[in-house]
Amino acid sequence: MTSPARTRPARTARTAPTGAHRPAPWVRTRLRAQPPAALLTAALAFALVFLAAAFPRAMDRSADAALRAYLHDRGPLETSLLVTAAPVPGRAETAADLAKVAGDLVAGAGAGLPLAPSGPVYGARAAEIHALTTPGLDRPDGRTPPTLQLLHLYDMTAHSTLVAGAWPAGGTTAPGEPIPIAVSRAAADTMGMRVGAVLDNDAAPVRSVRVVGLYDVTDPSDPYWADLSCTDRACLHHSPDDPNVRNWHTAGMVGGDDLRSLATWGRQARDFWRLPVDTGALRADRLSDVRRDVASYLTGPTAARLIDVTDRHDLRITSGLPGHLERGVLRQAAVAPLALIGPAAVAGIAAIVLALATALTTERRGAELRLLRARGGSGTGLLLRLSGEGAVTVLPAAPAATALALWLLPSPRWTAAVTAALVTTLLALLTAPVRAALPPARRHPGRAARRGRLIAELLVLALTVAAVTGVRRRGAAPPVDGPDLLLVAAPLLIALTLALLLARLLPVLAGLLARTTGRGAGAVAFLGLARVARGGDGRSRPSALPLVALVLAVTTAGFGATVLGGVDLARQRAARLVVGADASVAAPAGRTLPADFAPAAAALPGVTAATAVRLESEAFLLERVAGVASGVDPDTTQVTVVVAEPQAYARIARTVGVGTFDPAVLAAQTAGAPAAQAVGASTAGAPAVPALFSSALARQLGPGGHRLRLPSGGEVLTVRAGTVEATPALPGATRPFVVLPAPAATAALPELGRVTDWFAVGRIDEPALAGLVRRLPPSPLADPNARSSAPGPTASTAMVGNDPDALRNGYVSRSSAAVTAELAKDPLQHTAGRLFGGAVAAAAALALLALLLTLLRAAPERATVLARLRTMGLRPRQGLVLILAETLPQTLTAAAGGALGGLLAVTLLGSAVDLSALVGMPVPPGLHPAAGPAVLPAVALAALATCAVLAETLSGGRRRLATELRVGDRP
Repeated sequence: MTSPARTRPARTARTAPTGAHRPAPWVRTRLRAQPPAALLTAALAFALVFLAAAFPRAMDRSADAALRAYLHDRGPLETSLLVTAAPVPGRAETAADLAKVAGDLVAGAGAGLPLAPSGPVYGARAAEIHALTTPGLDRPDGRTPPTLQLLHLYDMTAHSTLVAGAWPAGGTTAPGEPIPIAVSRAAADTMGMRVGAVLDNDAAPVRSVRVVGLYDVTDPSDPYWADLSCTDRACLHHSPDDPNVRNWHTAGMVGGDDLRSLATWGRQARDFWRLPVDTGALRADRLSDVRRDVASYLTGPTAARLIDVTDRHDLRITSGLPGHLERGVLRQAAVAPLALIGPAAVAGIAAIVLALATALTTERRGAELRLLRARGGSGTGLLLRLSGEGAVTVLPAAPAATALALWLLPSPRWTAAVTAALVTTLLALLTAPVRAALPPARRHPGRAARRGRLIAELLVLALTVAAVTGVRRRGAAPPVDGPDLLLVAAPLLIALTLALLLARLLPVLAGLLARTTGRGAGAVAFLGLARVARGGDGRSRPSALPLVALVLAVTTAGFGATVLGGVDLARQRAARLVVGADASVAAPAGRTLPADFAPAAAALPGVTAATAVRLESEAFLLERVAGVASGVDPDTTQVTVVVAEPQAYARIARTVGVGTFDPAVLAAQTAGAPAAQAVGASTAGAPAVPALFSSALARQLGPGGHRLRLPSGGEVLTVRAGTVEATPALPGATRPFVVLPAPAATAALPELGRVTDWFAVGRIDEPALAGLVRRLPPSPLADPNARSSAPGPTASTAMVGNDPDALRNGYVSRSSAAVTAELAKDPLQHTAGRLFGGAVAAAAALALLALLLTLLRAAPERATVLARLRTMGLRPRQGLVLILAETLPQTLTAAAGGALGGLLAVTLLGSAVDLSALVGMPVPPGLHPAAGPAVLPAVALAALATCAVLAETLSGGRRRLATELRVGDRP
């Protein structure tokens, strides 16, 4: 029988007594011991991870928005796939046949080439346009008959409203019977048509059409009508040979049951399909795939397959989309450096902040870590314990920050954002544990580490010199597929080199100033500068990291502000070049401005200089009167004549910045003996007019006088008084030109006094000028049916800035302010500016945080010094002055260094900066330094840093000082 004692469990060494003490978990204890530190660590991790995830998303959104807006502004016609083909021979083609081909074309696009949800627009049109000889139709010039083109449009009834009669019935038109058509009500009212009218044409096999219905277009701006001009109204056409020959033109719609009537009217017909691409679905990162799909659709395998599927062997597919996609890529690559400089600076400053926060944490817990090592703790053990602490604070904050960035900045791409957030999370989690786990000797480097720092600084200097030299030698490189990393890195390397140089010089300069102030009566400034010279916290050399952060922030802000300011100036200059002045008014071709217009316009508020100008483009320079032979035949030299008042025109040229000249050269000779001597006896005493020749024309003709013949047959004897490269009245002119002074030219030939244009500079009252132009009598050449919508981004730069009401009466009024506003609508520059502004704000905030972390690192030692000084009679105000004397030198040095870095970066790299993509039109490359954009960020950041120092000192300094006074000196 077993004894009960043997059944009792034996006590072992591992069996703890019931009331034994259990050690508290490490992580919970540490977090409860310092909750503010844990919260600040989580907040810092949240901010850094959010920035890391947000900037890639913001850049993706900016690229997509700029691309889509650019393509949208090109218009639906330029971004569509245009397909044409002849009808299948021997087949009575109907609308159903067109619909089947349209389905095949849409299917051929595939998923890689998204088409607009509105669907394709297709139909058929007669190949020829014929005149209508029916009496009673309106003829604007009294003799030229109107013209008509016939076409069929699929689903037209959904985009228009029948207002009279009926839609053309289906079926084949009997031989000799008029073709039933419907025309727009506006065209019928303008041309004198009515329902039931038969319109004759003597040229086509079918010589007449019958108007059976009238319709109104529901929305003329609908992309459905993009390439269907004159379907909603009657258009006024001018003869290219004679502007006085004018006639009306419109389109007539036929039914779709049998389209052979189009061939009988226009001798042959052409089917067409327009497939609009959905520009809102395109992505900047997939442009290479889209370009490949478009190329395949136009001339590649897809095009060959569509020819077989549709059985249209003459199928022709064209589109302007490839060129626009390529320009979109180049535009994005051109602004990529500006868009990347800011985020790159933020990344560098964030790394500095993380390093300073890690150093602060390690130093504050130095005694604890030394105790753990003294009790046998290993580096691996410390790494694991501190990583556990960080996991509790960092890991909840990092996913929340990433999710917030993904939610606030929606984009189909998330890989770059998540990757950046993950890397930042790992750095925030492991930096402090790894640094704390290092042996003390590795964390307090000696002479070898100082040599390593010197080598690293020399390496940074070499990289900076290499980058700047490469950028300057290369110049303004054409944009390529991808950002110009050399141009992105160069300004940041300049700032880094300057910051490292200032970090070397600051202790020396502070020591010199300390010795200088030490000879004075007060000791506060001396103590503050002495602490700056030795690092402020007992170390042999102050940390360069906060100085680098501040200089990077100020340099980045200054460089970017200079670029954005240069864009505004370049845009204003480009607008003036387009207009030729700040405002201009042009008469219709073949007409002149009323005699009272120029004085009335010159009297408008804000006009500082104005002149009426006569432009004559059909003039010829005849035989040379005097001088050496020129080697060319002057009889064939066609020139454009500019007749203007010399004083006002010279001032306009100076304001615009093109074709500047001294007005005295045009007033020095007007007529009489000197001119006769200059041109020789062959002039027979005829008055000579001094003239400015274009440089190319002057090189061709050589010296001497020439006779200038106008289209009317009148002649003017000219003598060259100077040369100019260009002139404001002829922006972008390629033809040779001659500038004549108005008084002398009008005296020699009175017809030159009838002006065609008006130019002015100044802050002109644009509404008053527009009202003055609208009150001008309508020109007989004006189209009263012209649409009043202002020209959009698809208009050429020559037409941007027009007053739409002025266009209706035939006169063209333009202003540089309107052109500037039109160019400024480009979303590319807005997105780049917003991204850069956000980066500058983040960089400034992180730089201030770096400064505050530096203050916190030095706070214990500073509090000890102040406590000792308080026992010696230091007043509280003097203590504040001491803190400012210690911190302001570094802040002010960083602000001045950042401003200098911005100016230096612009000076060294400005020649390689091409602003054309940001301006919105080609401009000469180059960027000039300006003090304002570089100094303002420096002053602002210095003020913010001073306020931050004061706030930190007033909030925490008194509490720390009281603690030091109670406890006494630290051992």
